[in-house]
Amino acid sequence: MLVKDVMTKKVITVTPETRIEEIVRLFLKHHISGVPVVDEAGGVAGLVSEGDLMRRVADTDAPRRSWWLELFAGNGTSAADYVKAHGRQAREVMTREVITVPDDVPIGRAAAVLEKHRIKRIPVLRDGKLVGIVSRSNLLQGLSLAPAIPEPSADERVMRARILEALADVPGIQMSLVNVLVSDGVASINGVVENDIEANAVRLAAEEAVGEGKVDIQLGRLPAWGYGYSI
Repeated sequence: MLVKDVMTKKVITVTPETRIEEIVRLFLKHHISGVPVVDEAGGVAGLVSEGDLMRRVADTDAPRRSWWLELFAGNGTSAADYVKAHGRQAREVMTREVITVPDDVPIGRAAAVLEKHRIKRIPVLRDGKLVGIVSRSNLLQGLSLAPAIPEPSADERVMRARILEALADVPGIQMSLVNVLVSDGVASINGVVENDIEANAVRLAAEEAVGEGKVDIQLGRLPAWGYGYSI
């Protein structure tokens, strides 16, 4: 399953010239915590999040030091920090280095990007233009959508049962997030695990159950905090 199959296609966006007051209204109206900043060509120029706007609150509430202390110690902020705290438009407060994914990559790869960068959502691009947003919840919903496959044979049902039994004994694996499909004598294991160690454990358990060369592993990485489980 690809990112374009599960992404949110109706994306709320702003332009670089959108004023901060309007962005705050969008956050409150749509119950969101971030918006992509889209340029005239449809590309992602940046992202404004709650964290970017919180700088303004922190700057407002922080006590000011005396002028002589500022002189000798410095004010502890950079020009960029000042602009983020006092900017009036999206272009002045947005994060410019935005992580994105193409719409034609497997959802497992998108899950790996979320895990690596510890983020909640990623803008999705096609030919350099924004076409959607994919979040943790989108990816988990995708796992519940089983693809249409022919009725398995008796041998395939036995093979799948052996793998599921073996995976149930692997410590830490959330079986609700792993799907096993058997077709033409090959077992495809899709879903998400917490890390590379768990992915390797899944592979070893499956190969011990049905033999090497009969297992195709397509597992993304998503830590427990990303899907609400505590370990």
